[in-house]
Amino acid sequence: MKIGIINPGAMGISIAASARTAGHDVYWAASGRSAATTQRAKAQNLRAVGTIAELCAVCEVMLCICPPHAAEAVARAVVGAGFRGLYCDGNAIAPKQAQAIGESLEAAGVGFVDGSIIGPPAWKTGSTRFYLSGPAAARIAALFAGTVTEAVVIGEAVGKASALKMVFAAQTKGFTALLSAIQGAAEQLGVREDLDREWARRDPDVAEQRVNQVRNVTGKAWRFAGEMQEIAATFEAAGMPPGFFEAAHEIYQRMARFKDAEDTPELDDVLEALTS
Repeated sequence: MKIGIINPGAMGISIAASARTAGHDVYWAASGRSAATTQRAKAQNLRAVGTIAELCAVCEVMLCICPPHAAEAVARAVVGAGFRGLYCDGNAIAPKQAQAIGESLEAAGVGFVDGSIIGPPAWKTGSTRFYLSGPAAARIAALFAGTVTEAVVIGEAVGKASALKMVFAAQTKGFTALLSAIQGAAEQLGVREDLDREWARRDPDVAEQRVNQVRNVTGKAWRFAGEMQEIAATFEAAGMPPGFFEAAHEIYQRMARFKDAEDTPELDDVLEALTS
C-alpha cells in the first residue's frame, strides 16, 4: 500500500514509521518543509515527492496529522489536488469539525475516516493508541497490524474518535493549563512559596512535579492552544460550559513564545510570560 503522511512532525513521523514497519511504502511532500522535518523523514526512509498534488497522485491512502488549526485547510488542499482514495484525519479536532471535513471529502469522492491519537509518539509498544471511527475505519486499522501503533476501531460514526480525544485531552492538557494559571496567580499574589510548602505537606515531591509539568509543556503550548479551542467547541456542543477551555486557550497562547526555545525555560520565565 502507498500511504501519504501529512505531515511528519514529532507524532506524524512515528505513525509513518509504524506504517513502514507493517510493510507499506510511505511518502511525504517535501516542498517548503523545514530542515528538521526533512531530517526526520530521511531517518525513517520515507519516500519524498515535491508537492501535495504529487503526493495525492501517488498514494492510495492519506494520513493527516497536523496542528488542529490546519486540519480543514489540508483537507481542502487534498481535494483540490484531485485525490480520490481514503483519507484519515488524525488530528485533535472537535467532532463537528471532523464531521464537516468528512462530508466535504465524501462529496468530492474521497473516503473518510475519523481518527485521534492518545499517547506520546509511537516508538514503543503499549504507549500509543490510534482511535478510529467511520465506515472504513477497519481499513486504516489494518495498516498498523503488528506495529507499536495500536489502532483501535471504536465505531462507524464519524466524530466518535475525535470526541474521545477531546474529552481525554480536556483532563490531561486542561489540568496543566489550570496548574499554570494557579502558579501564575500565586506568583502575582506573593504566595507561591507558601503554596509549594502546602503541596509538599501532602506529598514531598508534588511541588517539584508541578513545577516541571508547567515548564515541560511550554514547547508544545503553541499547538495545545488550538486544541483548547476545539475542546471548548466540543463541550459547548455537548451542553457543557466551554469557558474553562477558552481560558486554557489563552494560557497556552501566552506560553507560545517558547515554541522554538533551545532549552526548557525556568518557571520564573514561564510565569513572566503568563502574567506580563
